[in-house]
Amino acid sequence: MTVHCRPLALLTFAVVLAGVAHADAADVPWRNAGQMILVTTADWNVDHGTLRTFVREGDGWREVRTSTPVTIGKNGSGWGLGLNAPQTAAGGPVKREGDNRSPAGVFRIGDSFGYAASVDTAMPYLALNATEYCVDVSGAKHYNRIVDANLVGLDAVKGSTEPMRRDLHANGDQRYRMGFVIEQNPRNVPQAGSCIFAHLWKSPTDATAGCTAMTPAVMQSLLAWLKPQEHPVFVLLPQAEYERLRNTWQLPVLHADGAR
Repeated sequence: MTVHCRPLALLTFAVVLAGVAHADAADVPWRNAGQMILVTTADWNVDHGTLRTFVREGDGWREVRTSTPVTIGKNGSGWGLGLNAPQTAAGGPVKREGDNRSPAGVFRIGDSFGYAASVDTAMPYLALNATEYCVDVSGAKHYNRIVDANLVGLDAVKGSTEPMRRDLHANGDQRYRMGFVIEQNPRNVPQAGSCIFAHLWKSPTDATAGCTAMTPAVMQSLLAWLKPQEHPVFVLLPQAEYERLRNTWQLPVLHADGAR
């Protein structure tokens, strides 16, 4: 697949309490998450959505920063493989390799990456070089992993369409200049989707091949905010699924003007 996809002159912090159902926190695998990036979309087949950020406060969530538009997969979204139980019986598309859909569900946030030697972030950071690829060849030994061809050999990345230094391999493309891994398909199940990131968008109207894309200012702000000790999670859901699962998954209550 092609592209799957000092904080911005300060994004305004919204200090709004977001309630959740009073369920036992042990009910969900992400019970230790102290930070949440949430993307909601109008339905399964739209290629854009709204991103919000939350920190855990007691039994609820507090929204921080203003909401912002993002783009997602060209064909919308589909159930991915993450921390949540499979939802295929509930209906909706299922994420597959090359389907141009972003994965829906709850996912750990992995390493950050970029073209620069370093960025302002506490997350583990990979300074990309010209020989690093994310392997999107289903069934390959390193499927769904970022590897250095100098270390694993050229045969290991043969056929991959995901050179991480897109500025060097794709006519100066800046979309991977800053980003982070969304841990979709952590067990690297063949054909279940690979190389899912949050990264920079080309424009507000350019969708991705399965990632979530945003402005450089928003990405800078997120990278500076994320903390590995908070076990941050990334959630993407169509609005109807969000409302169906909110109580069970202990997600924030959303309203038209944000969360409370």
